Amino acid sequence: MRIERADNGQEEFVFVAGGILEVQPGTVTVLADTAIRGRDLDEAKANEAKKLAEEAIRNAKNEIDLARAQSEFAMMAAQIAAIAKLRKK
Repeated sequence: MRIERADNGQEEFVFVAGGILEVQPGTVTVLADTAIRGRDLDEAKANEAKKLAEEAIRNAKNEIDLARAQSEFAMMAAQIAAIAKLRKK
């Protein structure tokens, strides 16, 4: 998510996952399960968590474990994609 601050016009980037977004005239509200400032994203940790999620997918013993591991994998893949996008700026 890209935020343009009204007070100084500076841009800030925040990785968000899960939750809801409400748009009203003049106001946007984000209620996210996860929110990480772009400058705080850690590529090494995200890559390691993605590898762990891949392993958990392979070793899942039931559908609930599989769903949790797939969710974690998707979130880490999205974080890695966000980091790559921020690097291009």
